[in-house]
Amino acid sequence: MHLLDWIILVLTIGGIVAYGSWRGQQSKQSLQGFLLADRELPWYHVLLSVMATQASAITFLSAPGQAYTDGMRFVQFYLGLPIAMIVLSVTFIPNYYRLKVYTAYQFLEKRFDAKTRVLTSLLFLIPRALSTGVTIAAPSIILSILVGWDLTWTNTLTAALVTTYCMLGGSKAISYTQMLQMSVVLAGMVLAAVLIIYQLPPEIGVKQSLQIAGKMGKINLIDWKFDLNNRYNIWSGIIGGFFLQLSYFGTDQSQVGRYLSGQSATQSRKGLLLNGFLKIPMQFFILLVGIFVFIFYQFHEPPMFFNKNTEAVWVKQADAKQINQEKSALFEAKKKAEIALVDAIDHNPTAVAPLKNEINSLHERQMKLREAAVSSMEKSAVSFEPNDTNYIFLTYIIDHLPIGIIGFLIAMILLSSMGSMASAFGSLTSTSMVDVYQRFVNPEASNKHYWWASKITTLGWGILCLIVAHFATNMGSLIEVVNILGSWFYGTILGIFLCAFYLPATEGKHVFWSALLAEIIVIVAWYYELMAFLWLNVLGCLLVMIFSIILQQIDRLRAHAV
Repeated sequence: MHLLDWIILVLTIGGIVAYGSWRGQQSKQSLQGFLLADRELPWYHVLLSVMATQASAITFLSAPGQAYTDGMRFVQFYLGLPIAMIVLSVTFIPNYYRLKVYTAYQFLEKRFDAKTRVLTSLLFLIPRALSTGVTIAAPSIILSILVGWDLTWTNTLTAALVTTYCMLGGSKAISYTQMLQMSVVLAGMVLAAVLIIYQLPPEIGVKQSLQIAGKMGKINLIDWKFDLNNRYNIWSGIIGGFFLQLSYFGTDQSQVGRYLSGQSATQSRKGLLLNGFLKIPMQFFILLVGIFVFIFYQFHEPPMFFNKNTEAVWVKQADAKQINQEKSALFEAKKKAEIALVDAIDHNPTAVAPLKNEINSLHERQMKLREAAVSSMEKSAVSFEPNDTNYIFLTYIIDHLPIGIIGFLIAMILLSSMGSMASAFGSLTSTSMVDVYQRFVNPEASNKHYWWASKITTLGWGILCLIVAHFATNMGSLIEVVNILGSWFYGTILGIFLCAFYLPATEGKHVFWSALLAEIIVIVAWYYELMAFLWLNVLGCLLVMIFSIILQQIDRLRAHAV
């Protein structure tokens, strides 16, 4: 990168982190001050903090690439979110505030017993630590390949920076930093969209871009077909997405800790409800940026592989020159047909269908050429990464944007990663401290002791997540990986909480064994690919509730028999 890019990168990240750390120092030296920011944050802090927690670098790196390769249908993943936010505001938040809990899992001991609380805490801690490692690794892996940054040092510096300001200022530092991080991230995405459109040919504007994308099947917003094996349709989004989002926002401490820092239940409800209705437009816009990147590469020839390491391996293959020549010829033919299509839509409607068929046929031939390239490298037994979804957006930024803008947008990507990491560290710390250390190890210590212990615990989790990040390898679309990982556990956790809220006759022993059995079945269902991952959330939740009712009835029959 140019020196100006480095200056902008360092100043943007450094300024935000310094401000957040300074504001965090104003918290009281107590467990509530460190973990919940003294419960004094207004609704807009809750809103931006919740959004920043969910929208990691994976969202801003992988989602545009997801749209580039698979169209807009991923937006259906979020359709259940507004409904989940309403349920949370009516049920979960009032109970959490009434009991004045630090973590969601404290509530479970009050309702059930200690072993159910510990089990649920572990079901949260394991996937959260693993997914945080992926969150750290995601931008580092991609930046190491596209910019040449050392992977180990990028991981270490990012994790160290976030761990430091989390240790210094706790929840308040996280919240104030996230508020600025989200502002920079959203500004960066808008800037990227404007620049992409500006770089398109003069005859291709927003309207024409969407027309081309629509004719190529990329504006596939809604799929009404019910199919358990289809990852993204309206049914998996509303039903499976509802269960996933309800569990994530209602029982995952990384989110619960954000809105428990609010001034009141009313402030938290307002922040969550606004998040529910703003998240879908935001995700729609991020995917739309990916569509514009797709259109950009219809008029600027893309590489065979966006991953520069894979591209470097490819160009050394014996048949690379011949296949690349054919690729260029197909690109020029498709580009010409797409310009003709734009003109035909306005002036010659009868030519639209033939041109659409021609464009799709040329696109299929391009895909077959790429498959031939992958096959050629596989036959050569070289090491390469064929899936480059996560590299598409950042490749565009680095290869086609002006000096200065590159530094700002890379800062945007790193800041989004840091915002999600900070909430994860905070939630791992609060769960470890409140649900394990304070409850079972040292229940009678002073506030000052817990304050220092929280800092040390944050450091420990930062080191552990960094170790996980170093072992992260090629995992495909990272935004899907994180959601699949969550779907293994979120349904079971949600089932435990729904038993607590809506099945008053169930006891801790019923729920504990039901959760263990349900979790085993969920993992088996995923392993044998019995359903798309979003449905695992529904499966886990329903199994916990059904098994709990069955065990409760068995106990009742035994009691009557005696």
